[in-house]
Amino acid sequence: MCCEEQVLMQQKLDKVIEDHKDMQGALIPVLHEAQSIYGYLPYEVMKRIAEGLQIPVAKVYGVATFYSQFSLEKKGKYRINVCMGTACYVKGSGDILNKFRERLGIEVGECTDDGLFSLESCRCIGACGLAPVITINDEVYGRLTEKDIDAIIDKYEGMEA
Repeated sequence: MCCEEQVLMQQKLDKVIEDHKDMQGALIPVLHEAQSIYGYLPYEVMKRIAEGLQIPVAKVYGVATFYSQFSLEKKGKYRINVCMGTACYVKGSGDILNKFRERLGIEVGECTDDGLFSLESCRCIGACGLAPVITINDEVYGRLTEKDIDAIIDKYEGMEA
């Protein structure tokens, strides 16, 4: 990310903070907007929010780590989530997760160097009848095998070409 982009993002964040600084309960809306600006909540952003709202950094960090919709780690443009619930696991989601790790060269919780993919696992997506299941952003893929993974990744990489 170039310096101009960083400055623009800081300006957007400063405006968000300014617009909310005198409002009761402003922290969560500011965190949401900050995450949509940056894609995640790095420490420097949380510190800037704390200073702007005149609250301790520990409170900002506490709220950001308490709610699951906030992320302190950079996420990829395409967020892959592999279900590891019982039905999915019994039908091979562990092997599917391993195939994603191998193909992308990242571990769970990491993002590819190009910022395209991040990999997560969860307890249950709620689509047990389609086990094993993954989601990529809001798209659901069910009844998968390891052999399906290359084509799925190729599809998203092709959208970037």
